[in-house]
Amino acid sequence: MTTSDQFASVRYVVDDVSAAVDFYTTHLGFTARVNVAPAFADVVRGPLRLLLSGPASSGARATPAGTTAGRNRIHLVVKDLDAEIDRLRGAGLSFESEVVSGPGGRQILLADPAGNLVELFEATGA
Repeated sequence: MTTSDQFASVRYVVDDVSAAVDFYTTHLGFTARVNVAPAFADVVRGPLRLLLSGPASSGARATPAGTTAGRNRIHLVVKDLDAEIDRLRGAGLSFESEVVSGPGGRQILLADPAGNLVELFEATGA
């Protein structure tokens, strides 16, 4: 198992590592740790380590041909979803869904430059 000083890691396969690093660090508050573009980069936000694997990386090469993306996404909690939507739209980004409300809160989906999904989520009563 992990300890509190370790990251939980998620790998996203991307077409352009530099564009992905720019997207996550500029718009979503990640910090770059390792950047050996065009093959690979490693960005973090809190305990989440996002591994960005370009076409030349071993992580991308290990993905079988014809594999399509699932409905998985990273989940980022925000305090004010409407303010985040306004900020990101103001930066020229568009969303993959409308705001959806449920018993636990509200969410909207955003895609990175390679089409990987990011869920922005505001908990009920936040």
